[in-house]
Amino acid sequence: MSARRLGPVDRVPPGEGRSFDVGGLSVAVFRMRGGALFATQARCPHRSGPLADGIVGGGTVICPLHGFQYDLATGQPRGHGCPALRTYRIELDRGGEMLIDLDEP
Repeated sequence: MSARRLGPVDRVPPGEGRSFDVGGLSVAVFRMRGGALFATQARCPHRSGPLADGIVGGGTVICPLHGFQYDLATGQPRGHGCPALRTYRIELDRGGEMLIDLDEP
């Protein structure tokens, strides 16, 4: 994994998302209340809604502009015909730093 550091996991509060600029690419990182991390493209493919500002829960994000849901693990839309989100592999290192791989989902 050719990972890039995003900083400590505490930058993303549990149950929320945050946007990051990673080498000129905007990504959204979501932290579930149980601790799982997910990373997707930052903007909704429907109307470019800021996904990090959406409602997060149950492994999904709801776009704040139109209420469409996406599965955070796969990027697949739930119940609508929008294109899937691009997803990225994200994990924590031993020190609690987030590492994202932009090359692989």
